[in-house]
Amino acid sequence: NNDSSVNNAIDSVIKENGRIDVLVNNAGYDLFGSLEELSIEEIRQQLETNFFGVVRAMKAVIPTMRRQGSGTIVNISSIGGRIGLVPFNSPYHASKFAVEGLTESLRHELGEFNINVILIEPGAIRSNFMDNIKTAKGFDSNKSPYAKTVQQVFQGFEPMIASSSHPKDVAQVILNAVNSANPDVRYPVGRDAESVLKARAELPDKELEQWVRESYTEKKGFIRQ
Repeated sequence: NNDSSVNNAIDSVIKENGRIDVLVNNAGYDLFGSLEELSIEEIRQQLETNFFGVVRAMKAVIPTMRRQGSGTIVNISSIGGRIGLVPFNSPYHASKFAVEGLTESLRHELGEFNINVILIEPGAIRSNFMDNIKTAKGFDSNKSPYAKTVQQVFQGFEPMIASSSHPKDVAQVILNAVNSANPDVRYPVGRDAESVLKARAELPDKELEQWVRESYTEKKGFIRQ
């Protein structure tokens, strides 16, 4: 979230190596809460890290990659950047949808300089991501009209975590993509991510909404049978 910090880090890499070949934008966190109970500042901070952090890092490497005529930028999105899966996650989903659109557009403007910009779309991953969730400061479980549903959703996270993928699975996908001579635009990671995309392709919108709702209210997770 700091221009000087990002620029100094990139400058030191370029000074040491004379070039920069790969950028992996992996920084991000989840902001959990109803839109009504979240402050504008909390939402702004979510976008500052998850979206503007990506922009900031890319702006720091693009001039060098353009001059050297090659480079790969890997943006870690989420399956939540393709579909709004979880209630009380609207700012997070918004940030990842924004990263998806940003990446698609950048592919057009950077392609002529042989710079690849690709998306990695993990499902649930067994990392410290869940431990670092920030919750709405305006939420009071004793007063909130959303308290019952919030509890349901948190309980619905249990099967998602149980079926989550190991971080090394994501790392391997990133490595394969970076080393590919002709990488794909998107790389979903995890059985749950593949299941969600399959459901998105096959189900009408309202049936998809119903399936998603049942996935967390009935503790089924996002593995579609």
